[in-house]
Amino acid sequence: MRNLPAFTLAGYDKGRGRVVQALWFAVMNTVFMAWFCPARLRVALLRAFGATIGDGVLIRHRVRVLWPWKLTVGDHTWIGEGAWLLNLEPVTLGAHVCVSQEALLCTGGHDHRAADFRYRNAPITVEDGAWVAARATVLAGVTVGRHAVVAAGTTCHKDLPELTLHTAQGRRPLPMPA
Repeated sequence: MRNLPAFTLAGYDKGRGRVVQALWFAVMNTVFMAWFCPARLRVALLRAFGATIGDGVLIRHRVRVLWPWKLTVGDHTWIGEGAWLLNLEPVTLGAHVCVSQEALLCTGGHDHRAADFRYRNAPITVEDGAWVAARATVLAGVTVGRHAVVAAGTTCHKDLPELTLHTAQGRRPLPMPA
């Protein structure tokens, strides 16, 4: 039986104080996610709030990043419209990664076996050349290997080896990229 009033934030570090958190939420919800905000400004805003962002990164509008200071993005990576990086823990995107429209990278979860529904969080890593397709979900603790693909609309709950396609029907090897 769940005892939700017993839930606490024990063991979870947001990484910055409340003033910085509130300032980020204000910026994210008024400027960062807006259609009129240039992609270069989105990158600059993330960097200003502590994200490590490589060169040539493209971040489209309506992207949500919970905590920029827990985000690392490699060179020439794309983050598509409406993607949600729910990074209670660090999210690391390698170089030449594509996170497509409305994809969800969720580093947080709850322990369904614990009455207090405590957090069960873990980082996510998406290695160089990988693709998280439209509306795909990558869950806490997962590493998506180099040049691997998480197919549209699927949920990846365990590590995906390099050069592997993850679909609703299972996993299969991919050829080396050209």
